[in-house]
Amino acid sequence: MSVSHDLWRFAALMRIAHHIPGRVRLKLGDGADAAAVAGVSSFTRSAVNVRGIRSVKVNPLARSCVVEYDPDQIPPSVWQDIADGRRSAQADRLLQALAEG
Repeated sequence: MSVSHDLWRFAALMRIAHHIPGRVRLKLGDGADAAAVAGVSSFTRSAVNVRGIRSVKVNPLARSCVVEYDPDQIPPSVWQDIADGRRSAQADRLLQALAEG
């Protein structure tokens, strides 16, 4: 099953501010509008239901969130794939899980 274009478009607005396996800080880019900021709340709600994601902490003022995850279940490279818009099978699976969460 393919992930919707809207989810990839939202993911494209994110960039990685810092990443070590098991913890990634994502920031909304300068091109993010109010709808994208609202999308972070949706992301947070669905992410906690995804296998391998331990927690999500949002900082609305900094327009960022920290995702703690299990690198044995979610390969660290998947975050860069998503940030770069690279539609790898792993990135597509993670975004699909987020869409279903």
